[in-house]
Amino acid sequence: MNNSVDVVVIGAGQAGLSGAYHLRRAGYEPGTDFVVLDHAPAPGGAWQFRWPSLTYGKVHGMYDLPGMRLTSDDADPERPSSEVIPAYFTRYERAFDLRVVRPVHVDAVRDGDDGRLLVETSAGTWAGRALINATGTWDRPFWPRYPGQETFRGRQLHTAQYPGPEAFAGRRVIVVGGGASGVQHLLEIAEVAAETTWVTRRPPVFREGPFGEVRGRAAVALVEERVRRGLPPQSVVSVTGLPLTEPMLRAREKGILDRLPMFERITPDGVAWADGRHVEADTILWATGFRAAVDHLAPLRLRERGGGIAVEGTRAVRDPRVHLVGYGPSASTVGANRAGRAAVHEIQDLLDADRHPVPGVPLSPEKTAVGR
Repeated sequence: MNNSVDVVVIGAGQAGLSGAYHLRRAGYEPGTDFVVLDHAPAPGGAWQFRWPSLTYGKVHGMYDLPGMRLTSDDADPERPSSEVIPAYFTRYERAFDLRVVRPVHVDAVRDGDDGRLLVETSAGTWAGRALINATGTWDRPFWPRYPGQETFRGRQLHTAQYPGPEAFAGRRVIVVGGGASGVQHLLEIAEVAAETTWVTRRPPVFREGPFGEVRGRAAVALVEERVRRGLPPQSVVSVTGLPLTEPMLRAREKGILDRLPMFERITPDGVAWADGRHVEADTILWATGFRAAVDHLAPLRLRERGGGIAVEGTRAVRDPRVHLVGYGPSASTVGANRAGRAAVHEIQDLLDADRHPVPGVPLSPEKTAVGR
């Protein structure tokens, strides 16, 4: 298969659906002018893979998709988010006739002929004049490496594999990671485990009170500056801090949130620090986050020396045909909505320039040799 379209959208989570919606509004027809490719087997993005105990009421900052509200009738706070949000995404795809093609694995994106991008997938190749990359992070869980890790006789798992607290009943559990997921896991597991230990690289920063517009803009600005310099995006908590909720306050009073610094090595029956401290454990849960799933873009050589992809707005600095939505400052749900709209506006300008070229200006983007 070799299909030619104006725009290829990779990913059908919040960011990809936002981009597809704004393409639709701009007059592009799904299946003819643009195509949405999704790796997941069903609608819902990464939400369909979340653990059962993450109910919709525990989700922080879920924002409506553009053009369709998620009403209280549809969003029972006691239902798992892995049911509520995929059901919402399913209705959304149908309402706007987005015709998502799934399951499709994207292997690589390369330069093609006539200024097009070739998107090579498990279902064939699509040729597009522009690309909205909305692949998120779920497919790239980050596993740190520590000496002795392979000797541990217990169980090691990542947030991406977290089954819910019941699996940890009566166990001695070490939770590694200072993000929101790590804290949620810790609080749940502490209710049923024989013992819990919380370990983080940095002292956690808790914030009280509402996270208003001014603080939100300041956090986004920090992330924007980082990706503009071509550095990999950092975790959300690194710029926002952890919201101090009532359950967290109760856990802190019980000593559950008494954090230890990062251990030096892993032993067959636990973890050890340089000062001689040793904690025995049956399970190590790595709540250490995820990395941007952008390896398929490697043939385009978009990365900078700092290891990330430099982005201005949503546009990759090294290739104006490529827009990263849900990357860096647009990783939040509200940010993804805004980024989808911004990306489509820029893509419209790009495609209009291709159709009505200025004399002496090449159709294909010129790429610098720096960092190649």
